[in-house]
Amino acid sequence: MERRTQQERRETTERALLTATADLVVESGLSSVTLAEVGRRAGYSRGIVTHHFGSKQALVEALVTASQAGFVPGLDDIDPGPDRLLALVEGYLGAVDGIGSLSRAFLVLWAESVASPDLGPVFRERDALFRADIAADVEAGRAAGAVRADVDPAVVAAIVLAELRGLALQYLVAPDSVDTAAAGRALREHWRAVLAP
Repeated sequence: MERRTQQERRETTERALLTATADLVVESGLSSVTLAEVGRRAGYSRGIVTHHFGSKQALVEALVTASQAGFVPGLDDIDPGPDRLLALVEGYLGAVDGIGSLSRAFLVLWAESVASPDLGPVFRERDALFRADIAADVEAGRAAGAVRADVDPAVVAAIVLAELRGLALQYLVAPDSVDTAAAGRALREHWRAVLAP
């Protein structure tokens, strides 16, 4: 049996702790998350949770970051521009149908961030980064002549973010109410038409 490195053991432990945190958030919201309960759920002590993350706030911030990583596979392989934006729109909604507890927890926390002084800053930052990424695709498309010159990248970014997160939340609340694949295709075609020069 091959021995795992210390880094591999650390990553395994952190992944288990983040999964336990996500499961608690999805089941009962942020108020149910304590370092002791996360440790118990993951099969570790509270001390391990504190050792890896230091505080509940740091643990939740790590969960938010981890849940966004690679949500839409393959985007990094597409050059910035409208094709990447269209792939994001369709891929995001396509991924919602099969999301795991990390991504579900992200959406629950995003909704809770409206009234949480601790979560608000975290999600303002994450949303700003997401909007900046979308706006960069629009800018790249404008520069290449693939997007109309009169399109405002910041406005497109705000609307796309609202559409994606809003549809994802609707799906979490009532999965039968949203055909995410059809919505993704419809949004892709909508934005293709809106952006085309």
